[in-house]
Amino acid sequence: MVALANYASDERTARVMLSMIVEPADANVGRLLRREGGIETLRLLDTDGPMPGVRPEEAAILHHRTQLVSSGADFDAVLRRALDGAYEPLIPGDAHWPVSVDALGDRAPYVLWAKGATSFLAVRQETRVTITGSRASTRYGDHVASELAHDASHAEQIVVSGGAYGIDGAAHRSALSSGGQTIAVMAGGPNRLYPAGHREMLEQVGDVGLLMSEMPPGSAPTRHRFLARGRLLAALSSTTVIVEAGARSGTLHVAREAHALGRGVGAVPGPVTSTASTGTHLLLSDGTAALVTGHHDLATLTSDRRRQAPARTTGLSAAHDLDAVDQNRPGRSF
Repeated sequence: MVALANYASDERTARVMLSMIVEPADANVGRLLRREGGIETLRLLDTDGPMPGVRPEEAAILHHRTQLVSSGADFDAVLRRALDGAYEPLIPGDAHWPVSVDALGDRAPYVLWAKGATSFLAVRQETRVTITGSRASTRYGDHVASELAHDASHAEQIVVSGGAYGIDGAAHRSALSSGGQTIAVMAGGPNRLYPAGHREMLEQVGDVGLLMSEMPPGSAPTRHRFLARGRLLAALSSTTVIVEAGARSGTLHVAREAHALGRGVGAVPGPVTSTASTGTHLLLSDGTAALVTGHHDLATLTSDRRRQAPARTTGLSAAHDLDAVDQNRPGRSF
C-alpha cells in the first residue's frame, strides 16, 4: 500500500488529505500539524510509531481511525476530484486565509474549502459579525435577525452564519436583499448544501458572497461536524450575536466558544414565556453575553471586550467541547 505522505508533494495537498481522513477540531492532529507540518503529520498518522506530544493511547486511536478511513481509497482519483477548481482550498499563509481562526490554536482548521469571494476572509475580524440562533425560530426572532443583518450590511459589515433554517436563514436573506455581503459556513462539504430547503439561497451565497467549509467536497454533515463548525462561526468574527435559542440549542455552544476566545458575545432578549428565548436568557444571566437590542449595541460590545484582559488562544478545551459527541467509528468523508 502506498504511504499517505507519498500522495502529497506540498503542504497544501497534505492539508487537503488531512481534511479527508481526520475529523475537524482534533487537537492532537492540530498540534502535530503546527509542529511537524502537513507531510510529516501524514507520515506519523500512517505508521504505528509514537507521535510527538500525543499520548500513546490517543496515538493508537488516531492510527486506527486513519486506517479505517483511508483503507482501499484511491487518493489519486480523490485528489483529482477535490482539486478540480470548483472550490479553492485555503491554507495558512495564503493571502485570503482568515487569521482570526488561528486563535483556535491546536483546533484551527487544517484547510478551508471556499467558493466565492474569498477576499471576505482577508478583512479584519471587526468587519465580520456572526448572527445565528435557533432553527425553530419565531416571527419575532426572524424579524430581529433580519433587522440586525440589514443594519450590519448598511454598516459595511459581513454577515456570517451557518445557512440553517430559522435565524441563520433570516440573517443570510436579509444581507442578500440589502445588497450586503454574507458568508455561509457549512458543516459538510461545500457542495453538500444543507439543509436541502435552503439550496437556492446557499447557491446564491456562493455566487455573490462566500460559501465555505473545513470539510472537503462530498463530505456529509454529521453531529460532530455541526459542533466543530460552531468554533469557526465564533472565530471568524469579532462579535457573535445569538438571536433566539432553546435551553439545549447548539447555538449556545457558538456563544461559549466566542466568549472563550475573548470575542464579543451578545444575546437578544425575548418574551419570558417563549421557550425560543430560554437559551439567550441563560447567556445573559450567566454573564456569557451582553444585552443586544439593535445593531448599535455591537460596536460597544466589541470595544468592551477589547478593554478586557487578553483572551485564551485555544477556545474551549477539547474535553469540554467534544465529550457529548458521538464517538462512533468515523465514515469516509469523500
